[in-house]
Amino acid sequence: MPARVHAILVVRADGHPAAPFHARRTLAALDRQTRLPDDVTIVLCGDDPRTLEAVGAAAGGDAEPESASAESGATVLRAPAGTSFADAVELATRTVQILPATETSAVASGSADAVAWLGDAASGATAVARTATAEPPVARTGDAVWLLAQDTAPEPAALERLAGALEVAPTAAFAAPKLVRWDDRGELVSLGVTMTRYGRTVGLADGELDQGQHDVVEDVLGSDVRGILVRGDAWRELGGLDRALAGADEGLDLGVRARLAGHRVTFASQALVAVAGDGVAGLPTPVDAVRRRHIAYAARTARLHRRLAYAHPVALPLHWLAILPLALWRTIRRLAAKQPGLVAPEWAAAAVALVRLPAIARSRRRIREIRKVPWSQLAPLRISQLELRERLEEEPDAATTTPARGELRFFTGGGAWLVLGALVVSIAAFPALLAWPVLGGGGLLPLHPVLGQLWADTAYGSRAIGLDTVGPADPFAAIVAAIGSLWPIAPSRALVVLWVLAIPLAALGGWFASTRVSDRPVLRFTGGVVWALAPTFLAALIQGRPSAVLLHLLLPWLFYAGSVAHRAWVPAGAASIVLALCAACAPALAPEFVVIWIGALALDIILRGGRGVGRIVWVMVPAVLFAAPLVWHQLRSGSALGLLADPGVVWSRPQVAADASGRASLAAGLPTGDLAGWATMLPAADLWWVPLLAAPVAVLALIAPLTQRWAAGAVLLVVGALGLVTAFASVGLSVAFTQSQSVPIWPGTGLSLAWLGALGGALVTLDAAIGSGREPGLGHVASPVLARRLGAARAGLALLVMVAIAVLAVPSLTALTRGAALIGLGDASTLPAFVAAEGREDADVGTIVLRPQNEGGVAARVVWGASETLGGQATIVSTRPRATDQDRDLAELTADLVTPAATDVVARLAEDGIGFVLLAPSDPPESDAARTLRLGTATSLDQRDGLVAVGDTAKGSLWRVTGEVAPRPAAPTSATALAGWITAAQLIVLGVAVLLAIPTAASRRAARHTSRVVGPHWQEGR
Repeated sequence: MPARVHAILVVRADGHPAAPFHARRTLAALDRQTRLPDDVTIVLCGDDPRTLEAVGAAAGGDAEPESASAESGATVLRAPAGTSFADAVELATRTVQILPATETSAVASGSADAVAWLGDAASGATAVARTATAEPPVARTGDAVWLLAQDTAPEPAALERLAGALEVAPTAAFAAPKLVRWDDRGELVSLGVTMTRYGRTVGLADGELDQGQHDVVEDVLGSDVRGILVRGDAWRELGGLDRALAGADEGLDLGVRARLAGHRVTFASQALVAVAGDGVAGLPTPVDAVRRRHIAYAARTARLHRRLAYAHPVALPLHWLAILPLALWRTIRRLAAKQPGLVAPEWAAAAVALVRLPAIARSRRRIREIRKVPWSQLAPLRISQLELRERLEEEPDAATTTPARGELRFFTGGGAWLVLGALVVSIAAFPALLAWPVLGGGGLLPLHPVLGQLWADTAYGSRAIGLDTVGPADPFAAIVAAIGSLWPIAPSRALVVLWVLAIPLAALGGWFASTRVSDRPVLRFTGGVVWALAPTFLAALIQGRPSAVLLHLLLPWLFYAGSVAHRAWVPAGAASIVLALCAACAPALAPEFVVIWIGALALDIILRGGRGVGRIVWVMVPAVLFAAPLVWHQLRSGSALGLLADPGVVWSRPQVAADASGRASLAAGLPTGDLAGWATMLPAADLWWVPLLAAPVAVLALIAPLTQRWAAGAVLLVVGALGLVTAFASVGLSVAFTQSQSVPIWPGTGLSLAWLGALGGALVTLDAAIGSGREPGLGHVASPVLARRLGAARAGLALLVMVAIAVLAVPSLTALTRGAALIGLGDASTLPAFVAAEGREDADVGTIVLRPQNEGGVAARVVWGASETLGGQATIVSTRPRATDQDRDLAELTADLVTPAATDVVARLAEDGIGFVLLAPSDPPESDAARTLRLGTATSLDQRDGLVAVGDTAKGSLWRVTGEVAPRPAAPTSATALAGWITAAQLIVLGVAVLLAIPTAASRRAARHTSRVVGPHWQEGR
C-alpha cells in the first residue's frame, strides 16, 4: 500500500454553473474517506467568487495564498481559467515531493520550503501557497498520486480500495475506479478503455447499467483519467499526462505508456467515483451542440496525436500525409451520418495535428525513453473489428415503443392506382408524343446532341448565343443537362419522355404532398388528382413551357420535404436541393421563397426554441450559391429585375392582360385568357360558369384557418396568397426581350404556388372540419352512425372538388387532338442541316441569323454550334437593359450585311469566327415591308465576295464564308479560372446536400417516431 497519497484536485471556477456545488461535494467526499489522503493540492483555475468561496471553506480560509489554513492540510494553487487538466496536474506535481519505494526522507508537507512562486508561461500560475502541519522524518514504501477534478466525488471507501488494488498488483502502474453517474450510481460512465488497431478509442462499458457484470475485470489497456491512483515512481517514469491530448484519451495514453514500460493497469471495481461531466477532466457530457463539437474536436485531436506518436518511424510520414485525405473522407461520413455540425471540429483537429510537430516529437521521445516491451504486447488488450461492430450495433426499436406514424399505404391507399390512371390519361391526351424524337413548338428547343456540350452550357464562360458574350449560365441549364443525360444517345428524346410522364409524375407528387396534410386515403387521392389537373400545369404542357412544367412537378416535393425540414437533416437536405431547382425554374418565385423561409425560421424560434434553425438555414444555402454568379453579373450590369426573367426560350405568346378581366382569370387560377381552353370550344358568352369550377377549392382553403388545425391552414393560406400576388405582378412586368418585343413574366409559375397553398388548405379543411370520434376534428362524435355520415360527407366534398377540376381540364387534355396545342414535332436543329452537320463536330462554328421584322428592321443573333438549344439560352443576353459593345458590333455587322455599299463585312465575319449567314423567314403572315427587306438582303448577300450561296432550306437561305475563318474568340483566362472555382464550389455544396438527403437506417428509425402529418401542434414538431 502506498506510504503517502497525494490527492490533486483541479477546480475550474469558470465555465459550468454547477461548479461550486460540484466542488463542495467532491471536497466533502474527500473528508469522508476511510483512508484519508495525506496531502491535498487544489489547483483553482479562474476566479469565480462562488467557487473561490467553496474552495476557501474547504481549505480553511478564502483560497488566497496568504490566508489558507494550516489546519486543513490543503494546498491551494491559482491558475488561469483556461488551464487544462494536464497542465494543472503538472503544476501541482511541481509542489509536492513524490518518493519512490526505497527512499527515506524527512519532508514537512507544509514547510516553508514548499512555498514557491511559479510564473512560467507553461503553467500560467500566479502564486502557490502550501499550508500543512510539519511532520517528523518517516520511512516510506512509495508514494502515489490521486487525480481528481471538481466533478469527481469518490465514495467513502474509494481511496482505500484503490490503494488495496495497487498493493495486490505490485506491477500495476495505476489503479482505476469504477466511474458512475453523479446522480445515479447505478449507471456506469466508464469502466475501462481500449482501442482498435487504428487507434479508435472504445469504452468497455460506457452507459451500461451497473449490475456487477464487469466487476471481475482487472486488467485493461487504459481507463478514464478521472479518479485514478498512480504509483509515484511510475508517475515520474512515465512523465505524467501528455498535455498535447486536448483533454481526451489521457488515461488511455497513460495506460499505453505504462504497458510499454512493462507495467500493468488494474481496476478496482469496488472503488466508486461519481462524475458529473463538467469537462474539467475528461470529456464533458454532450448536453448541447457546443459540447458535442468540443468533444468531437478533442477526441479527434487526441486520436491523431496518438496515431502520430505511436506510429513506426517508417510509417510516420505516411500518417502525416494522410491527415487531410482522412479529414475529407471523415467529412463525407459525417455528412452521410447527418452530423454536419461535426465537420468543422474535424478540420480544426486535422489542422492542429499538421502543425503541432514539436508536441509529437516530445511524445515520441517520451515513449522511446520508457519503452521496454514491444508493441505486440498490447495486441491482446485491443478490441478487434468484429467485437467493435457487435458493440456499436444499433439497438432495435423497443417493443414497447409505438411509432408515431403508420404505413405509407401507397399501394393499398390508392396512390399506385392514381399514378397508373394518370399515365393512361397522359397517353390519351398526347398520343403522338410516343413517336416524336424531338419536341418542338412554344418555348421548346432541341437539346444539344453531345452530352459534353450539354454540360458545358451550364458553366461560367462563353455563351452559346451572342457575338462574344461571356458570363454565367442560368441555373436552369443544369436542370436541362440533367434531363438530357437520362437519354445520353439522344438527349432531346428525354424531354419527350418527360412530357409523356408529366401528368403521372404530377399525380405522384401531389399524392405525396398530401401525406403531409392528411393520412386519409380519399384526401391523398384528391390531392394527387387536383394537382395533376391544375389549369396552370396543363397550360404549360400544351404551350410548351418546360420551366413551368418542371416547377409544377417540383413544388409538391418542396412542400413534402420543406414542411418537416426543421425536424431532421434528411428532409432539410432534400428540401435544399428541391428549392434550388425550383428557384432555377421560376426565378420570379425567389422573393416568395425567401419570405416563406424567413417565416419558417421565425416559427421555429418562437414555437420550438430554435432547435431546427440550423437545418432551416441550410435549406437556402444551395439555392443562394447556385444563383450567386448570375445575381452578381446582373447587379453589375444594372439589370436587377432581369433576375426575375423566365429561363429558357423567350417567346411572345398572348396571355392574360394586366387589366381587371385578366386578374379575375388569375384569381380563378387560370393563367390564360381563354378560360383554360374552353373559349376555343364554346362561345365566350356561355362560359360564365368556368371560373366557378375552381370555387370549391378556394372556399375550402379559406375555411382552413377556422378549423382546429388553424395553424397549418393559415400558413397554407399565406402561401397561396403569395403565389397569387406573384401572378398579379408578373403580368405587368416585362424584363426580357425577343427581337423587337418585350415579354411579360409567365404568371403560371405564381399560380402553381397559389394552387399548392389553396389545395393544401382545402385538404386541411376536409381533414379537420369533418372528423370522427377517433380522429382530429371539431369534437367527439358519440354515434358511429353519425361518424359514418360525416365520413361520407367528406368523400362527397372530395369528389365534388375532383369532378370540378376534371371538367376544367377537358379542353387542355383534348388540345393536341383538336389541333389547339402549340407543341408539335420538332426539328433536331434550328439551323440548316449543312450547318448542323458541321456544328456537331465543332461547337465553335458560328452562324449569324438574320430575320426581317414585319414592323421593319432586321433582328440578328449569333448562334454557336449545331443549333440553338434549350440549355444554351441565357437571360444575361435576353434581359440586357442597354446595348453592350458586342450588341453595337453585331448591329453594325448586320447593317453592313444588308447594305450593298459595305465592302469589308465578310472579312469581319471571318475575324469574329462566323462561318455562315442564315436569312430566316419572317414570322407569318409576312408583311410587305418584311418581304421587301428579305429580298433586298438576299440580293446584297449574293453580291458579296467571299460568300457563297449554299441554297434555300426549310430554315431559310444559307450562305457560307469561303475564306479562312478565325477560331471563335476564347474566353479570358480569368473567366476560365473563375468558372473552375464556381463549378467546384457548387459541386461541393451539391455533394453536401445529397449526402444530407440520403436517408440512413438511424434516420428512418427516428422518423418513425414523428408524425408524417404536419400540424396542428407545430410546437411538438409535427
